[in-house]
Amino acid sequence: MTIKTQLKIINKSGLHARPAVVFVKACRKYKSRIILEKNGRKADAKNILQVLSLGVDQGDIITLIIEGEDEEKALREIKEVVEKKLVEVDEKK
Repeated sequence: MTIKTQLKIINKSGLHARPAVVFVKACRKYKSRIILEKNGRKADAKNILQVLSLGVDQGDIITLIIEGEDEEKALREIKEVVEKKLVEVDEKK
């Protein structure tokens, strides 16, 4: 099965610098293939350079495509990261 879902990036700095590192580290914990998509452009969510190349900013809607044995667990954690932990990273600046 493949999970495909959309998430809104709410933290101030989007997926740039420190928040991108937090996002990628969360994705790397899982065996599932995780693709991040913005405006039709795709990136391997486990590759920091690819994630940064998408230029994801605050307010952007991203699509996550997750496929593999631990996809549901991966989705739960990534949603939590996007909704809570990225905001906390921005607040620590």
